[in-house]
Amino acid sequence: MEPENHTGIPEFYLLGLSENPEIQSALFGLFLSLYLVTIFGNLLIILAIVSDPKLHTPMYLFLSNLSFSDVCFTSTTVPKMLLNIQTQSKRITYVGCITQMYFFTVFGLLDNLLLTVMAYDRFVAICHPLHYTVLMSPKLCSQLLLLAWLISILGALPESLTALRLSFCAVVEIPHYFCELPEVLKLACSDTFINNVVLYIVTGIMGFFPLAGILFSYSQIVTSVLQISTAGGKYKAFSTCGSHLSVVSLFYGTCLGVYLSSTWTQGSWAGVFASVLYTVVTPMMNPFIYSLRNRDMKRALNMLLYNLSSSP
Repeated sequence: MEPENHTGIPEFYLLGLSENPEIQSALFGLFLSLYLVTIFGNLLIILAIVSDPKLHTPMYLFLSNLSFSDVCFTSTTVPKMLLNIQTQSKRITYVGCITQMYFFTVFGLLDNLLLTVMAYDRFVAICHPLHYTVLMSPKLCSQLLLLAWLISILGALPESLTALRLSFCAVVEIPHYFCELPEVLKLACSDTFINNVVLYIVTGIMGFFPLAGILFSYSQIVTSVLQISTAGGKYKAFSTCGSHLSVVSLFYGTCLGVYLSSTWTQGSWAGVFASVLYTVVTPMMNPFIYSLRNRDMKRALNMLLYNLSSSP
C-alpha cells in the first residue's frame, strides 16, 4: 500500500540512535556529559577572553564568536534528543523540525565563515605583520563579523523556505536524532527536485568559497614562513596558527565524512555516526584545542579559574 499524502500537519518522529532502553540510558548519560563539557568549555573560553584585556585582539574576538556559535550549534540538536530519551517520546512538531533545520544550518554556516575569517586574520598577522593593526582594524573586524552573521542567517533561508513547499505522509519517521535536511527530503511525498538543487547550490557556494579562502590563506602563510631563515622563527610563525589549523581540519574532516558516508553507503547509520562527530564532538574539542595549544589562552583560563575560586 502506497503512503498517503497528508493534507494537514504531519507528525514527525525522530527515531534516534537506538530503540534499546539500556542503550538509550547509556546514550543519555554520554550525550549529556558531552553537551555539558561543550557548554562549560566554550563559555570558559568566552569568559576568559572577555575578562582579560590582553586577549582583546581580532583573533580572540573571532574565537569568542566561534565558541558562542559552537554552543548554539550543539544546542539546536542535543537538548531535544536528551528530552526525547528522558520522556520516551520521539515526536517533534512540524514547526519544530523546520526551525531546527534552519538554526542548525545557520550555525553550521557561521562556524564555516568564522573559520575563514580567522584564517584571513592569521594570513595578515604572518604575511603582513607590520600592517596588521591597520589591516585588522576594529571597524573591519566588526564588519567581517556582521557579514558572517548576515550571510549565515540569509544563506540558511533558501533550504528552509523550499522545505515548506513539501508535502509529507501522515506520519514521518526520521532515522536520525535531529531533523537533518537530506534525511527529511528522502521522506517527502512530493517532488524534491527543487529542494535538492537548492541544497547543492547552497552547499557548493557556502562550502567552496570559504574553503578556498582558507586554502589560499594557508598557502600564502606557508610560502611566507618558508622564507624565514631561522628554525625558531619558522616554529614561532607556525605555532600562531596551529590551533586554528587543527580546528579547521577537525571541522572539514568530519563534514567530509558525513557527505562521503551518505553518498557511498546504502544505510543511513554511517551518516548518523558521522553527524554525531561534527555536531557534538567537534564543538566539544574546540576549547581543548585552543586552551592546550595556546599559551595566552592557558594563562587567561588559569587567571579566570583562580578569580572564580577565590571570590566569596
